[in-house]
Amino acid sequence: MPGRVMPGPVMPDIVIVGAGPAGLRCAERLGQAGCETLVIGAEPGLPYNRVALSQHLAGDIAEPDLITHDTDRLRDLRIAYLGGTRVTAIDRVAECLTLYDGTALPYKRLVLATGSHPFRLPLPGADLPGVLMYRTLAEVRAMIGATGHAIVIGGGLLGLEASVGLASRGMRVTVLHGVDRLMERQLDQAAASMLATRLRGQGITVELNAATTAITGSERATGVRLRDGREIEADLIVMAVGIRPETRLAIAAGLAVNRGIVVDDQMTTSDPLIQAIGECAQHNGQCCGLVAPAFAQAEVAALHLLGEPAAYVPKAETAALKVAGAGVWSGGDIAAEDCETLVYDDPEACEYRRFLLRDHRLIGAVLYGHTQDAPWYTKLIGQDVRALRPILAFGPALEHAT
Repeated sequence: MPGRVMPGPVMPDIVIVGAGPAGLRCAERLGQAGCETLVIGAEPGLPYNRVALSQHLAGDIAEPDLITHDTDRLRDLRIAYLGGTRVTAIDRVAECLTLYDGTALPYKRLVLATGSHPFRLPLPGADLPGVLMYRTLAEVRAMIGATGHAIVIGGGLLGLEASVGLASRGMRVTVLHGVDRLMERQLDQAAASMLATRLRGQGITVELNAATTAITGSERATGVRLRDGREIEADLIVMAVGIRPETRLAIAAGLAVNRGIVVDDQMTTSDPLIQAIGECAQHNGQCCGLVAPAFAQAEVAALHLLGEPAAYVPKAETAALKVAGAGVWSGGDIAAEDCETLVYDDPEACEYRRFLLRDHRLIGAVLYGHTQDAPWYTKLIGQDVRALRPILAFGPALEHAT
């Protein structure tokens, strides 16, 4: 994936640090309005679709198909692109960036779209060769070249995507998850159990309540040790236990940072010349980890830079996913207490729906199997659904039935 579209003789006034979905969406909107931007990406090569890495790992799409912006498209959008370039400092007084090689780049407006970095468990042996994170194309390339037995630490979405992809490449795979159900942030116990059964049916071993205490090996990782004393040998270990907002540049520059870079409704940081969007940003105490809100934040930031009124308004949090070929969707608060629960469960059809209601309002929902009705349920979250109660589990097809 070669490519570095260099800035011309005139440096763009707007600089975006981060070439992920949020950064490129912001640059696109600015380019469509006639503004030139400079986008700086830390990874080498052209911008690519990180969300589709799981499809590439599974062999469903080729590496060139990951590219979202080739050189022609970048030029059409008036985007100067620097790939494989790390920003090491922000000088807010001088209004310039320092690059890894000491180059100083001035800016008039700056957008931080630095995303997240994977969390590496602080375990003995965690830094050994043979232990990979699951975040970048380079890491996926290393996974594709592996053979034998893979252990994936983490039963969240990323861990399961890695597990399915490695299994499709012919590896034996064991998933180790430290709590009692898979994808505990998105699924309740029943849906998680159905998913675990599906994964086991595809030859993937799933170990729940399996806390890893160490990575074994000396020159290279050879396996893991669990809290119960067991040791499991492996040829590859993938750590997928969550992400953290990438805030190191912002902290060093003295911007307000909590869990993420603190922003207002216009995605502006504590410095009026700097905005932050996507996974690195924290709005009203919340950091987003999904593409849809990152895109919405990018749109708001672009409009604000263009001098147009805009404000970011978060929508009800939803997660629409496909794991091991099964549709999974959840929305709202699925862990709410002191509420009424309605359940539709058809094990033979592998379909499950659960709805949480409080004061006749839908506050959370989980769908497993067929998720085509998810947009309808998304609109209902927070709404009084007493009139829909008899048909709530069956979706919009019956809403207007007589």
